[in-house]
Amino acid sequence: MLGIEDCLAEVMAIPGALDAILVDQTSGMAVAVGGGSRHTDAEKSAAGLNETLRATLDGLAATSPSGTVRISDMIISTDNGHHLLRPLETVFDGPLVIYVRLDLERSNLALARHRLQALAGRLITT
Repeated sequence: MLGIEDCLAEVMAIPGALDAILVDQTSGMAVAVGGGSRHTDAEKSAAGLNETLRATLDGLAATSPSGTVRISDMIISTDNGHHLLRPLETVFDGPLVIYVRLDLERSNLALARHRLQALAGRLITT
């Protein structure tokens, strides 16, 4: 079982990881920050990432016959990196989302997804 800081350390150990943010999905606020995100506006980034996830959930739910959808992870590829978002089930006050930005040249997207999945199962809050 991992705490938040240990989780971020393991995320940043993923080959090619540049930034990581743990986002409170209810409020859209950054809970913890790792890597280059320490030098950016983490609160603004967390809010934008949360809105992206929320808009995607709403759009997918509208196209789903049942009207509901659960996202396992979300991949966004841009010209400057891969961006992974993974909603987490935790014992925290509300649902969390882990975000990691990966270098295009140095990362392995499949490995990163696998590591995030493994971390998600081990994360607890302290």
